[in-house]
Amino acid sequence: MIDWQDLHYFSVLARTGSLSAAARELGVDHATVGRRVASLEQSLSLHLVDRLPRRSPLTAEGTAIAELVAEMTSLSQSVERRARGLVVSATATVRISAPPAVAARLIAPHVVEFHREHPDIMLALAGAAQNAALDRSEADLAVRMIRPTEKDLLIRRIGAMRFALYATREQAERPPAALAFIAYDATLDHLAQQVWLRSILAGRPIIFQASDLFGQQEAARAGLGAAVLPCFMGDGDSMLVRLPVDKPPPVRDLWLTAYPDVSRSPAMRTVMTFLADIIGRECPIRASRSPE
Repeated sequence: MIDWQDLHYFSVLARTGSLSAAARELGVDHATVGRRVASLEQSLSLHLVDRLPRRSPLTAEGTAIAELVAEMTSLSQSVERRARGLVVSATATVRISAPPAVAARLIAPHVVEFHREHPDIMLALAGAAQNAALDRSEADLAVRMIRPTEKDLLIRRIGAMRFALYATREQAERPPAALAFIAYDATLDHLAQQVWLRSILAGRPIIFQASDLFGQQEAARAGLGAAVLPCFMGDGDSMLVRLPVDKPPPVRDLWLTAYPDVSRSPAMRTVMTFLADIIGRECPIRASRSPE
């Protein structure tokens, strides 16, 4: 008999490409992954993986088996999602993945209201820069800033994140030509708000970079320079003011997504309504006024 755990470890190795990467995802040491894969090879009497110093490429036989194991893994995850969707009781733990700023500044402040109304539903909120893999059950529901492309997902546009340029009042009183800027680091130059910022520099310097919006906001609050922030962060900060700009800042849609099987659960539907309501209220799809 084939050990199902061996198949699981092999499927992660096949997807990640190395023993160390598989071990990190599985939360074990790389020797354990190696033993599991060796056990599967022995059970099948096949050589599945070439063990090289920094990677573990699949053999031709390993590739063929990996395709079948991927189908089994997908089916197993579908069973889990269907089971969660068939739960009749509203009592549940619902795992939500959202961009860090959305999680911390839009969702978390309203959890107390949700808990009062739905004390039997536990929310587990993860603020993650990377999209959670719903097909691998990393989350039940996800709020994303890019329209999901995975097939079979339920997708709903629930809000529009608007941006503006913010600085302290002291910075705002400086001549525009003397303004300095706070930005993401170069690895995030592809983001719409970063592209927009670079388009308005006109030779003015970026003097500080931070990989997240919280660091940028704190630097702006300290009077270092101007930062591009979501309006729900900047407008609510008494230490910052919105600066006038000639070129309109970008708008990024916010999408709520889940698998249909999961969304059948009463608890999941309740949480989806909660997310759509609070994000739609704070980041309405139709702006009440244009950014200055």
